[in-house]
Amino acid sequence: MTTSPRTILFVTGNANKLKEVRAILLSSTQHSENPNPAATPSFSVESQDLDVPEVQGTTEEVAKAKCKAAAEIVGGPCITEDTALAFEALGGLPGPYIKCFLKAVGLEGLNNMLAGFPSKRATAICTFAYSAGPGTEPLIFEGRTEGKIVPARGPAHFGWDPVFEPDEGEGKTYAEMDGVAKNKISHRYRALDKLRKYLLEQKQ
Repeated sequence: MTTSPRTILFVTGNANKLKEVRAILLSSTQHSENPNPAATPSFSVESQDLDVPEVQGTTEEVAKAKCKAAAEIVGGPCITEDTALAFEALGGLPGPYIKCFLKAVGLEGLNNMLAGFPSKRATAICTFAYSAGPGTEPLIFEGRTEGKIVPARGPAHFGWDPVFEPDEGEGKTYAEMDGVAKNKISHRYRALDKLRKYLLEQKQ
């Protein structure tokens, strides 16, 4: 007797993010030379754009608060994502507030924030929070990718991707990399890989 895969709701209204999340969570196990049936996802990922409160705090505090609120609204398992971009020269800022900074000053403005500072180093941080449902404490899965801030290069389709050049990107910004190459080293991939392994363990 087969059972339908459980559905986990990814709280986002961003179609590009949903596509990336699905590609990593559901497809990454299918490229192994020795497929393991136990490594086959037993869940599906759908999305919903919810209006949840944006609290201030650390990346972990922000992620947990958002996921708790989302679980109460949907009444079931859900995952939320928070992305941070920490500038070494600014002591970790903009951090989890990068979305607001990008909207306010644009890609060029992010570069100008580091004018006069010798270090252009930055860390891309992705924090996924998973809740099994209302009343449960969210679990945190974090991924980090080191790099530097550079003048924008590549398509401006995905947030601050054009100004972040990862150390492992062979001189390309995130925006200049194809999806497969980016997913191998991105902060989002590293966080989702931890989440994927956890979810697979739950069906053992």
